[in-house]
Amino acid sequence: MTTQALGSASASDKKISSPIKSLLFYTTIMAVFAFLSTQHVAGESYGVLSVLPVALILFTAIATKKALEGIFAGIIAGLILLDPTSVITRLGEISTKVIMDETIAWIILVCGMMGGLINMLERGGSVLSFGDFLGGKIKTKRGTLLTTGLLGVMVFIDDYLNSLAVSSSMKSMTDRFGISREKLAFIVDSTAAPVCIIVPISTWAVYFSALLEENGATDEGQGISLYIEAIPYMAYGWMALLVVWLVAMGYLKDFGAMKAAEDRAQAGQPIPDGIASDGFDHSSVNKASTMMGLLNFFLPMAVLIGASIYYDIDLLLGALVASLFTMVFYFVQRLLTFEQLVDAMTDGFRVMLHPIAVVCAGFMVKEVNDSLGMTMYIIDAIKPLMSKELLPAIIFTVMALVVFGTGSSWGVFVISLPIVIPMAQSFDLSMPLTVGALLSASAFGSHACFYSDSTVLSAQGSGCTPMQHALTQLPYTLIAASLALITLVIFGYTMA
Repeated sequence: MTTQALGSASASDKKISSPIKSLLFYTTIMAVFAFLSTQHVAGESYGVLSVLPVALILFTAIATKKALEGIFAGIIAGLILLDPTSVITRLGEISTKVIMDETIAWIILVCGMMGGLINMLERGGSVLSFGDFLGGKIKTKRGTLLTTGLLGVMVFIDDYLNSLAVSSSMKSMTDRFGISREKLAFIVDSTAAPVCIIVPISTWAVYFSALLEENGATDEGQGISLYIEAIPYMAYGWMALLVVWLVAMGYLKDFGAMKAAEDRAQAGQPIPDGIASDGFDHSSVNKASTMMGLLNFFLPMAVLIGASIYYDIDLLLGALVASLFTMVFYFVQRLLTFEQLVDAMTDGFRVMLHPIAVVCAGFMVKEVNDSLGMTMYIIDAIKPLMSKELLPAIIFTVMALVVFGTGSSWGVFVISLPIVIPMAQSFDLSMPLTVGALLSASAFGSHACFYSDSTVLSAQGSGCTPMQHALTQLPYTLIAASLALITLVIFGYTMA
């Protein structure tokens, strides 16, 4: 047998053995969870067992570098732990519940319409015009990174808008200066949720101010006032921005997976391996002049933001108005035919199907975790450690871990706020400080979790996978989280 034939046989064996190893691994893991389910006494808490599905998700996703594979492994394992005999039934029930949930429906429509809008901007040449304009103004790598961060701060109304719009508009510039797509995703993601929490005119402010009123943190109608009072204490938002500035200025050097990504980009490959295209059409059809191209870019964005504010910070209605406006605006200029505009919308929606699937799967994880009582178990476990001085730091740490594990930066607080707010009131802890710690935890979880909506959309918009993005940015999020924790400890002792 020739050497070439031997090599081919060896490669074939590896292809066959890999699926077999995966099958054996998952079969063994599911058998372990099935055994653990027999040890649980009906009516009692699952205790530490409730954390195991999330641990499996993290391990599998890091090992395979695939978010969906890890998430579904955790979902199935959790369902087996709950009841091995009804896995299929429960899986169907949870899937239906998630898809029919109003929040999920909103996310699907927003992501799809934002994808369509960005695709229209791409095909109409306006994104290219914006890149050409910046190319004449920005001459350095540092300037490109700082501009990306500044755009992220300016697009404060919603983290979805930030994640998709800023990344799409800056890719050509970052590629030009040899900046990896992973670093672009990090800058964009760091100015998404962390910025949205510290601006009172955002979807986060509207949602959480209503939630605070419902749970007795303040009087009815005073939720937004309490939210504004809490902004100085939203430590993670401020520290995440500090870390972004340090990275953009070059004071905080690249290390770990980010250094490897930047070395690859400096060698001429800003797009990571395995990413042929981000799915959007970058071709320009009947491109207008640079100035008209800029108008074609900024006017739809202005309509998007203005309409969202007009409709009480509703990005869905804002995206709907902006999409209709852009279709008419581009059609009148003959940049695109009506058929091309409709194709751009539908193709953009199709591009967003994978991130939508990851986000929906993340909400399914939350449903499983709620059934297992994971949030309650973690909160009960740290109650003996409570003290008034350390309570803000403990709230941040515990809730950050819960949000990181569930990937739900909003949903988890529906369960936890009825517990955390009375706890803070019993310690007579400053309510703005309590809210600041809670919002910091929510922002960290959204920022760091590899299957949270913000992370997935930032990766999609930037042109890398959620795992490539999550693993490169995690060390920087942990630096910001450590600084936030120290800050909350100081607040706790000085305000006690």
